[in-house]
Amino acid sequence: MNRSLTWIPASLLWCVCILPVAAAEPNQLTKDEELAGWKLLFDGKTTDGWRNYQKEGMSPGWVVEEGCLVRKDKGAGDIITKDQYDAFELLLDYKIAPAGNSGLMFHVAETEPKPYMTGPEIQIQDNVAGKDPQKAGWLYQLYQPKANRVTGQINDATRPAGEWNQLYVRIAPDNSEIQMNGVAYGSFKKGSDDWDKKVAASKFAAWKNFGKPTTGHICLQDHNDVVAFRNIKVRPIKSGQPGPNPMTGELALKPVLAFPNLKFAGWEPEDDQGRQQAFRPIVVTYPPDGSNRIFVGEQHGGIWAFDNKPDAAEAKLVLDIRDRVLYNDKQNEEGFLGLCAHPKFKENGYIYVYYTPNGGLETHISRFERSKTDPQIFDPASEKLLFTLKQPYWNHNGGTICFGPDGYLYVALGDGGAGDDPHDNGQNLNTLLGKILRIDVDHEADGKGYSIPKDNPFVGQANTQPEIWAYGLRNVWRMAFDSKTGHLWAADVGQNLWEEIDLIVKGGNYGWNRREGFHEFGSKSIEDSKVIDPIWEYDHQVGKSITGGSVYRGKALPELAGKYLYADYITGRLWALHYDEAAKKVVSNERIPSQQMPVITFGDDEQGEIYFCIVTSNGQGIYKFVKK
Repeated sequence: MNRSLTWIPASLLWCVCILPVAAAEPNQLTKDEELAGWKLLFDGKTTDGWRNYQKEGMSPGWVVEEGCLVRKDKGAGDIITKDQYDAFELLLDYKIAPAGNSGLMFHVAETEPKPYMTGPEIQIQDNVAGKDPQKAGWLYQLYQPKANRVTGQINDATRPAGEWNQLYVRIAPDNSEIQMNGVAYGSFKKGSDDWDKKVAASKFAAWKNFGKPTTGHICLQDHNDVVAFRNIKVRPIKSGQPGPNPMTGELALKPVLAFPNLKFAGWEPEDDQGRQQAFRPIVVTYPPDGSNRIFVGEQHGGIWAFDNKPDAAEAKLVLDIRDRVLYNDKQNEEGFLGLCAHPKFKENGYIYVYYTPNGGLETHISRFERSKTDPQIFDPASEKLLFTLKQPYWNHNGGTICFGPDGYLYVALGDGGAGDDPHDNGQNLNTLLGKILRIDVDHEADGKGYSIPKDNPFVGQANTQPEIWAYGLRNVWRMAFDSKTGHLWAADVGQNLWEEIDLIVKGGNYGWNRREGFHEFGSKSIEDSKVIDPIWEYDHQVGKSITGGSVYRGKALPELAGKYLYADYITGRLWALHYDEAAKKVVSNERIPSQQMPVITFGDDEQGEIYFCIVTSNGQGIYKFVKK
């Protein structure tokens, strides 16, 4: 594993720490990281907090250069953290010299002559020119990534020598995992039968204390090659518990049923075969006609309407297309996903829906008209199919459709699904997947049920689709325009590590699948220097599936004024985010207390009051906030 010393001039390789546009400065915690309990292990200025293995200080072979901790000269030696950790998460960036080799060890005890006699090693090397068959990100001689389920190849998410890579490590008694540039490499459990079997078959079987400590130092190895580190961050964790809530305070609000007496006509808690079926209120919106009605779209394909009164007793089924919508619980990112009314609904009576048709793996966007015999309902036979798109997989369908203040229809489309964006759709401007579209549904052109606004950003450009308004998105789960500013907010569901909130602008590239949140993703560097960072992110110890809402502009709750409401479906946490658009920074992220409610969507009414929904077995799934 040793290499002869190789040095690349700083001007060519090292610690000019080039970052994506607008990303945080190196060796600093973002506000969300600080709130979520992360700590810096390297401040970019000193080696405080580190020392050589079994020594009091640091050798001169380790230096700080331009914000990087660099193993530079011979005799540098392995270094360890002064503190010890049991269960923890670690993030770090590394840059390796050509053909270089290094390593990261954990649970290192200073009871043996060498750190690798107790601490398992995660390999760090140049996978292109390096000679070790154990690749970067593998747990040395113990665990390597599984084959990619789409390509069948062993994942290699590393970037070449001379580029930064980000390594994420989680070590805990219940489960440990390694991710390279956001790509899951594997999980393991120290002390399990599988672990013991693999250790027995490795060279580490020669050391009786290998892997036995359950607490210890974090170690950066010296393999006689040049390697630089930065952004070294750690967070102690408790097994089986979510990470600290990244909140700046708590609002004196609580969720309550918005319409406790409401029944949905035509919906039953059992299907025709007597099996229980859930009610999945996937969209809450309203017709802009002054009627003060609320529309609720259900994922199986029904739309209900009722008067917006707290004592409303019955919601009328106003459109039933359950016969043409595909939904099942095992593939729950399909089905009826989007609904909005035309801005001139009062005159034309048009509504638009986004759904998966029978047969699956396809997206339909259709228009329906009011019934000629009953203007309170919509005619299922009036469907005008405006847009179709084949989907490669059942997940990541996006599904939000909404009209902007310009009168055009905006459409959120996921990257096509599977995982990691295997077909590179997010950055491909010649596909509509992984994009937000902007189309004119009031005019038809080129044989389509819509036309392209002339000021769309990619109109007239070769090898692009003119419908695209923004790109580099994984799976936007709910976007909404701020009714006061006209700005478009989007919550983009993350892959393995980060959930994010974006402000969508014309032609914006939001980085997927080269970036996940602020962080590197996959083996390819981003080519576009104008990547737009999220305004907020949170990690997967905080929550694992963001549900976006909208900016509150109602009058009932002044404490929410101007704040963006959002939730996490997995952990059931709810927040109100205050973002200062002029200063371009988050002012606060306040927790809204709840009973860990798995929010699937947000919506609003004609007065700007906001609602959220959960899946229920009794049809009582629409909530609002009230003062405590």
